[in-house]
Amino acid sequence: MPSQGSSLKVGVYVDVTNIYRNGGNRMRYEVLREFAARDAAELVRLNAYVSFDEERARQDADYRARTNNFYSTLRDYGYKVIKKTVRWYQDETGRFYGKANADLDLAVDALLQSENLDRMLIATGDGDFIQVVRALQNKGCRVEIVAFDNVSSELRYEADMYFSGYLIPNLIPPVRDTNRVNNSNWGEEGSRVRGVCYWHHSEQSYGFLRFLKKINAGLWLTDTRLPDSPYESAFFPDANLPARVDLSMLPSRDYIFEFALSKSSRQDGWLAIDIDLVTQL
Repeated sequence: MPSQGSSLKVGVYVDVTNIYRNGGNRMRYEVLREFAARDAAELVRLNAYVSFDEERARQDADYRARTNNFYSTLRDYGYKVIKKTVRWYQDETGRFYGKANADLDLAVDALLQSENLDRMLIATGDGDFIQVVRALQNKGCRVEIVAFDNVSSELRYEADMYFSGYLIPNLIPPVRDTNRVNNSNWGEEGSRVRGVCYWHHSEQSYGFLRFLKKINAGLWLTDTRLPDSPYESAFFPDANLPARVDLSMLPSRDYIFEFALSKSSRQDGWLAIDIDLVTQL
């Protein structure tokens, strides 16, 4: 429920198949919910659009159990689960293929339900939703996109805000999950976080990575020197970056890095070590 004085109403629409196939197979849906309501907004709609293969479920008890458990977990977090049954077709070569496209269901629901919403978060990287985003904006809604890999560049630019799921604290576990060993939480010393390079000095071969320390309403406060900013920065020498990073491209928001936080001996702040390149937009 919103805090006193807050009247912002929010809807969340998750294209589960797209997210699952493009980097979000370990996404924590309760964290996505927290992110959507980060400014004490009221969550009015939480819709998760899933595909379900009835034929496979009849023959595969493990698949049936896993999918039903997943749907139950989504419902525990307050999501309405909208199932789209997989339909099987045969192509000209005789091969069978399944389709369960929930795009139309999501689009129709979002447009109809937008009448009662101020902000809509759509979790997908599918460029087919560009026109849906425009239609929702024309109806007065602010539209946010969250996705991981293979995200349509046009969809990112069309949204009022695109936020990579990799950058949301704890939305998915670290690629190198050393936190399980050292018990460090995101943003603490020894933890692995993800961020982007926002400043780089090519001549002196160093730069700074910015990461979101906590889910907070002030996402636009990207200057880490501001006391209310939810972001922090970490220093890195170029030698700490993976070899496949094109240094001439830095600074860049197209590179998303995962790195461990270590106390810096050169300054009062963080040093980024064990840096991996997670994805490139």
